[in-house]
Amino acid sequence: MGSHEILGQAARLASSGLLLQVLFRLITFVLNAFILRFLSKEIVGIVNVRLTLLYSTTIFLAREAFRRACLSGGAQRDWSQTLNLLWLTVPLGVLWALFLGWVWLQLLEVPDPNVVPHYGMGVVLFGLSAVVELVGEPFWVLAQTHMFVKLKVIAESLSVILKSVLIAFLVLWLPHWGLYIFSSAQLFYTAVLVLCYVIYFKKLLGSPESIKQHNLPVSRMTDLLPNIPRSGAFVNWTEAKLTWSFFKQSFLKQILTEGERYVMTFLNVLNFGDQGVYDIVNNLGSLVARLIFQPVEESFYIFFAKVLEREKDATLQKQEDIAVTAAVLESLLKLALLVGLTITIFGFAYSQLALDIYGGAMLSSGSGPVLLRSYCFYVLLLAINGVTECFTFAAMSKEQVDRYNLTMLALSSSFLVLSYLLTRWCGSVGFIMANCFNMGIRITQSLCFIHRYYRNSPYRPLAGLYLSPVLLGAFVLSGGITAVSEVFLCCEQGWPARLAHVAVGAFCLGATLETAFLTETKLIHFLRTQLGVPRLTGKMR
Repeated sequence: MGSHEILGQAARLASSGLLLQVLFRLITFVLNAFILRFLSKEIVGIVNVRLTLLYSTTIFLAREAFRRACLSGGAQRDWSQTLNLLWLTVPLGVLWALFLGWVWLQLLEVPDPNVVPHYGMGVVLFGLSAVVELVGEPFWVLAQTHMFVKLKVIAESLSVILKSVLIAFLVLWLPHWGLYIFSSAQLFYTAVLVLCYVIYFKKLLGSPESIKQHNLPVSRMTDLLPNIPRSGAFVNWTEAKLTWSFFKQSFLKQILTEGERYVMTFLNVLNFGDQGVYDIVNNLGSLVARLIFQPVEESFYIFFAKVLEREKDATLQKQEDIAVTAAVLESLLKLALLVGLTITIFGFAYSQLALDIYGGAMLSSGSGPVLLRSYCFYVLLLAINGVTECFTFAAMSKEQVDRYNLTMLALSSSFLVLSYLLTRWCGSVGFIMANCFNMGIRITQSLCFIHRYYRNSPYRPLAGLYLSPVLLGAFVLSGGITAVSEVFLCCEQGWPARLAHVAVGAFCLGATLETAFLTETKLIHFLRTQLGVPRLTGKMR
């Protein structure tokens, strides 16, 4: 398969994922806003910070390295060895769940049972849910490598919606259950997620025509189970060694990704109520990152990993592949920059209104608006980092990955220290400041790698980080107008003034987007040809 065909598949995966995720996330957004009005800040803090950290840490440490290593394999590999390697995530997950569960129960502060009941059972069920999700890992990797466009989005979104519906029902009818509500819902979520993959592949493998059409390396469900090959090793040792390199990196990346939760959990810099408010704002601020940046990053990581050979620099790769990857990287950087700037500029003036609509006075008063405004700037850094690391991790050799681990180690240590100091100094917004600092360092590392990678070629994909002066002026003008509008129209003047504030923002956003369509013609061409949005851009013109 050529680079253009792989690019087309990756683009369809990203664009289809975006549309489906927007639809499902909107439904979940409404359900969560409803649920939030029946919960205390302390319950939110325990569930969304303490227990979710247990779940995410177990999942990340058990599978992230395996995912990256197995997604990087070529088309001619022995899939039985790859699947055997992936099944090792389950026993590894059991070990991590047992160890982390002991830490959560024995070493961390236990909340007051009168305020947050059934904490112990919550720890057990969240750890169990992590192990259940790992059972679906071989199915997930097989689906991703063969670019099944809708399976991942539908499975995850359906699971999240059903989980939210279950929580809403239990909160209304059985509020005295406490953490039983969220623990059982989490276990239900992972079970539904795994079942979606199992049912899909059972149906797919039951049809010989489908197997041939998708060029699947397995022909029946038992082929997906671990087995001992008649000849050769149990696992592919090249993938196993790469997994170990990524494991060392994933451990450090997890600290950077969830660092503020580790500081909150282990150093007690915020009480459970403040943790709850911070986490709600964090989830709301990262909504766009999950909706847009994550599916794009995952899809185009597969594209870069399949097109580029890890042990070769740009001069030794096929020049057609280098040209395509450079053009794609430049367009993705431009897209990330535009989306991130839009969120930063308009998020500043609409953070308080968004929090008031979503969670009422509990969020819109106090530190909530300042947190969300700060997070909007962090989203800009997230957008750029997602694209740069997407390419960097796909193009690095094993030795380069190992060297990068040293940088990640230094970043992890500095992040923990910095977040502790900044939080002591300026409260929960210190977490976002520390995240911005470390994200800036990670972006710098990736930009240096990309510059070195392409320096002996005629391509300069980092040009995607430059915007025209006209477009920059449009962003600055929109930011000023919406900031003045917030002062006079939001948020204590009633709903007519609020609607007027929204109208001002809509006008400024439309003018900014129109300027982008007129000035960023190369990006518009990329969106039209690869992401399938000709009608949208035509209408906007």
